[in-house]
Amino acid sequence: MFARGETVIQIMERLAPKHYAEPDDKIGLQVGTLRKEVSKVLVALDVTPEVVAEAAEIGAELIIAHHAVIYRPLAHLQTDTPAGSLAADLLRNDIAVYIAHTNLDSAEGGMNDWMAEALGLEGRNVLREAHTDKLYKLAVFVPESHQAKVRDALFAAGAGWIGNYSHCSFNVAGTGTFMPREGSDPYIGKQGKIESASEIRIETIVPQSVRKAVIAAMLKAHPYEEVAYDLYSMDLKGRSFGLGRVGKLPADESLDEFAERVKRAFDVPFVRVVGEGDKRIRKVAVLGGSGSRFIKNAMFAGADVLVTGDIDYHTAHDAAVAGLALVDPGHNAEKIMKRKVADWLQQHLDDQGYATQAVASRVNTEPFRLK
Repeated sequence: MFARGETVIQIMERLAPKHYAEPDDKIGLQVGTLRKEVSKVLVALDVTPEVVAEAAEIGAELIIAHHAVIYRPLAHLQTDTPAGSLAADLLRNDIAVYIAHTNLDSAEGGMNDWMAEALGLEGRNVLREAHTDKLYKLAVFVPESHQAKVRDALFAAGAGWIGNYSHCSFNVAGTGTFMPREGSDPYIGKQGKIESASEIRIETIVPQSVRKAVIAAMLKAHPYEEVAYDLYSMDLKGRSFGLGRVGKLPADESLDEFAERVKRAFDVPFVRVVGEGDKRIRKVAVLGGSGSRFIKNAMFAGADVLVTGDIDYHTAHDAAVAGLALVDPGHNAEKIMKRKVADWLQQHLDDQGYATQAVASRVNTEPFRLK
């Protein structure tokens, strides 16, 4: 059985919730419809004519990309323009396009964590905090016979985390009473008769990012026709998410040695470097995409070097004067997301029993070449 497009995106948004996105970022469904079965998903960094042709060739009904296909407002969709032609190709082949951009950048286990891992950084923290996951307390009343099944479903959906501890819950035994009325189909008892049942009140913590998934999993695992549960917000601070990561190398190395590490990590033929080659590097800030405006964040974090793309001339001078080294592998270094997202999606599609395939694009969308 193939997953419907809506289901694929529900799974994707468990990795990169939409509310993690920066204000006014162009994310979500941009072209086509999700109201269809999807046999293949193509994961791409950019949506170019070559990527659309690749999707059509392999029979993909959905492209999940990092960079928006519609970023600036379109005054028209004339098919003899690049934007219009691209949209026409997508619609002609019935290929939908969904964008996960800064929400994927900020997500735990997303773009910036993948880049930090590729560089071998340890003890990672967020470079610039942008979002703190709101916490909720969930209390649900479950018959004793199903308490383990419901708890397992809650934990599997992402509930029960307190700091570095998982599977956290509090369980209290009690007696529930109810009267099934006309039109009901009770799991326990008969219509018109007051019933009582030995139940367990399960309490656990639910982050906002997985709230919908947790509630859905609880309702599916619960045997009652009508589930009694409470969900209320808490003042406690949840996990922090944001753009960029800061961490340390296992051992210090020269800036020139570190530049070679960056080239290997992101499979790029060259990098631009600001700073003396023998400068010692240990603490590293990394931010996928264009990170010129994060120079001060890297300095405040005590980083020896910032790894990011699209560094402009004047920003490079400012960093040099401030003593912050820079390594620029280019914006296309974010291509690391193609295989990572495809593998993550495939695992979760498989876990849910879907035959849908997630495929990493083979198209190189780097627009620059060296002469």
